[in-house]
Amino acid sequence: MELLVEPIMELVKCLGRSACTCLNYHLNFDEAVSELRREWGVLNSRKEDINSIVRTEVLWGKEVKHEVQDWLERVEEISKEVQAIQEKIRRVKWHSRGCLGKLVCKKIKVMKKIREQGCFPDGLVVDRPSTCGVIMSNDNPVGEDSAKEKIWGYLVGNEVRKIGVCGIGGVGKTTIMKHINDELVREAKFDKVIWVTVSYPLDVIKLQENIARAIAGDDRQRLPGGEDKERRAAELKSVMGRVRHVLILDDVWEVFSLIEVGIPEPAIQNGSKIIITSRSIDVCQNMDCEIVKVEPLSFQESFNLFLDKVGQHVLQIPSLEGILKLIVEECGGLPLAIVVIAESMKGEDNIEVWNNALTELQKRVKSVTDYPFGREGLAEGWIDEGLIDVLPSRKAAYDRGHAFLNRLVKKCLLEKTVDWRGVDVFKMHDVMRDMAIKSIGPELGYMVTAGMKMTEVPDEHGWGNYLKKVSLVGNNISKIPLELSPNCPTLSTLILSNNYNLSEIPESFFEGMPELKVLDLSETGIEVLPNSISNLEKLSSMRLRWCQRLRHLPSLAKLRALKKLDLNRSKIEVVPQGMEKLISLEYLDLSDCYSLVEIPMGMLSNLSNLQYLLLVSEKLKIKGEEVARLSKLETFEGGFNEIQGYNYFVKSQDFQILIDYDIEVGEVPSTWSTGQAKPTVSINNCDLGEECMVLPDNIKNLMIWECKNMRSSLNKVALLEKATELRSCYISKCEDMECVLDLDSSSCPILDKLEELSLDILPKLSVLVRVGGVATPLHIFSNLKMLWIRECLGMRKLLPVELLQSFQNLEQIDVDRCEQMEEIIASSDLDALSSKFTFPKLRTLLLTDLPQLKSICNAKGVMVCDSIEKIQISRCRELKRIPVQLPLLDNGQPSPLPRLKEIWIDEDSKKWISISVVGNWQEESQAPVSNELRVLLNAPTCADEGEAVEEGGIKDDAHGVNFKTVSNVEGQQEKECGREVKPISMLRTF
Repeated sequence: MELLVEPIMELVKCLGRSACTCLNYHLNFDEAVSELRREWGVLNSRKEDINSIVRTEVLWGKEVKHEVQDWLERVEEISKEVQAIQEKIRRVKWHSRGCLGKLVCKKIKVMKKIREQGCFPDGLVVDRPSTCGVIMSNDNPVGEDSAKEKIWGYLVGNEVRKIGVCGIGGVGKTTIMKHINDELVREAKFDKVIWVTVSYPLDVIKLQENIARAIAGDDRQRLPGGEDKERRAAELKSVMGRVRHVLILDDVWEVFSLIEVGIPEPAIQNGSKIIITSRSIDVCQNMDCEIVKVEPLSFQESFNLFLDKVGQHVLQIPSLEGILKLIVEECGGLPLAIVVIAESMKGEDNIEVWNNALTELQKRVKSVTDYPFGREGLAEGWIDEGLIDVLPSRKAAYDRGHAFLNRLVKKCLLEKTVDWRGVDVFKMHDVMRDMAIKSIGPELGYMVTAGMKMTEVPDEHGWGNYLKKVSLVGNNISKIPLELSPNCPTLSTLILSNNYNLSEIPESFFEGMPELKVLDLSETGIEVLPNSISNLEKLSSMRLRWCQRLRHLPSLAKLRALKKLDLNRSKIEVVPQGMEKLISLEYLDLSDCYSLVEIPMGMLSNLSNLQYLLLVSEKLKIKGEEVARLSKLETFEGGFNEIQGYNYFVKSQDFQILIDYDIEVGEVPSTWSTGQAKPTVSINNCDLGEECMVLPDNIKNLMIWECKNMRSSLNKVALLEKATELRSCYISKCEDMECVLDLDSSSCPILDKLEELSLDILPKLSVLVRVGGVATPLHIFSNLKMLWIRECLGMRKLLPVELLQSFQNLEQIDVDRCEQMEEIIASSDLDALSSKFTFPKLRTLLLTDLPQLKSICNAKGVMVCDSIEKIQISRCRELKRIPVQLPLLDNGQPSPLPRLKEIWIDEDSKKWISISVVGNWQEESQAPVSNELRVLLNAPTCADEGEAVEEGGIKDDAHGVNFKTVSNVEGQQEKECGREVKPISMLRTF
């Protein structure tokens, strides 16, 4: 027993010391935690300071010292440890505070030591090897010495700070600038030479990132600021302003703000320069550049370049020099065309081959009609041809196609323009097109004779068994010989579209094409297809768009590989036999097939792989449950007979994957085109007495036409509060409708995202919003930009005073043919408090055919519309005053409206309206304004409504100013009572 006493006593002593220490940690726990947090904050502040300095230095090509990088990594590690301790502190039990306090004290010591090590008296970074710029060209410069000399002269001189290098695609702008870049780098005339290719369309954040990376010489470099463009711009401007640089922006397609990007405006003081290359002179001029136009090469320059690429030895071939010169002439002085054609003929010594190349080039360049293509059409063609990889959705495939198309445009292989509708279209330069055709000639299995004004297809000998793809698009072919049966065992693509007079194809024509996958007969006069079509079991795409004589197709039952069938605007009367067996079908377009009145029940639901379905036609309606079963559908355009079927479809789970749709319910007129961006739902001639209309979440446009039992129309729309993308609403000919929204209703939605509201021919409509006794939501129409009212005969007052705060984003008010309309802003008991009505963004005010309109607002009220651009008054005989207020200067005096361009007042109205102005106006000489018309845009205390206006002017007693009628003051300034009068750009009467 005695043997155990001594060890036990020692243990008690030991435990006593530990207990004391533990108790000390326990008692001082809160103080230690506070110190931990202070140390952590100080350490993190030091880390952020160092990081801030490092980021800026790295942008200019500096490298972080290893000791600094190591220190930053240690700080990161200790921060993670402290965060873990913080979590433990949050959950610590009372009896564990001692043990945790010990760990806290230990980390405090570590952080203090790291903080002491975070002093770097010798700096944080070191220089990298020189990063003045990058040598970009290995070729010798060809031609355009004058353009290069001019650019160089502007660079070394002091007068020009921004240079715009312009010229058509393929002319050599980028090549010239690469040589300029290399000379700048070699001679080191600037601290930095920065080359950036500008993306199309312009992406400011991407451009900022690319400039930062070019400066740093590091593709991993990122600007601080995340998605905050302004912060990023400030950071970039700070960095670029530190050194004298040349910024080369290659391939600019649109005007942009240097300030928005963060590019300092070059000036003599900073010594920097900017060079822009663009096809558009307008772009360069609008960015204040001195223009240097790059012209096509001269003939001798072109010939030298051609020989350089094809090889000088061709001059040793007898009689070839003359052919070479003719080929070079056809290239039009475009270096890109010359290089491609020369490369394609390299190594060719046969004089006959050269002669044939010249003949084909001359023939194509002189006779080709170059058709523009739409973005969607090109993407669809690439999908059909298998040029785009199989992707999980059609949208993904479109995105891939659009990205590829943008790359072709950027590389100048395609030119982008717009058609008469303002839609993007693309075309290829004739010479470039010929080069492409030449590079994929017969040796690769291609026969391309598009746009060659051919009247007949090639004979039997022209259809070689080597052919893989044939395009005869855009010719004048009217018939195919009955006996023609081409032997083309490897042919996969045949395009005969845009041969408008082609009406018949012989039965034997397709018999020798067992591998045919793509067949395009769009925009031909085909009346019937041969039965041999039924045996093309490899066919994956059949395009028959705008075949307006086509009434019948043979059986499609064997075409199990068919993925696309396009019959848009054909005259088929029944769906093709066997179509229900097309289990691979992904794309079906039966829109505008006006002779087609029915799709057999169950047929659509068999086509389970459909992604794209267009069925829009005046007579063709389908059941909601039929479409609801198509679980892969992404794009849908079609109609339902009744609201119940539509609701069933929208409520189905598979509807949620729809990306694009245009849905019609009821008898929507064939001539009714929304002109709006999809997704759209159009409801016509439906009884909504008991059935609520359900809206999809992502709808953008809603159109309601001739629907019954809609006293408060939008209250009858279920789930409207979830339709957060709704931007436009058009309601017409709903005879029972009394208001747009009824706030007293238990299901009143808030339309705070709606931008356009159009109300047309609603005889019982009396108010926009029925307020009642409930509190009025101030944001009910808070994003509305356009309000259009026509033939709403029951409306007397347009905007209730209680809702004016909801209309602060209005840009256009258009009221037309509302016979009972008396006021635009309704008078109320609040008038005494509301003498000013503010519409900060209103640009256009149009009032037409309002015979009872007596006032725009109350007698003493004014409209504050600093953004107003156009006022038009027509056939408003009772209107006496337009109370638009001018903005005030700093001295309290009224200032002319800076944006007001036009005041239109018809002859009928100008006899009645007294419009006063503080400021002046300029009248058109061909439309003189009589003394009865006085322009008044402010002066709320001028003549009361109905007060006679004396000949010669109106007296404003409040300001002591006598406003006189001004006539024939073109460009003249007058002063009346010490107030300067400046002209509005135009006043028109009609």
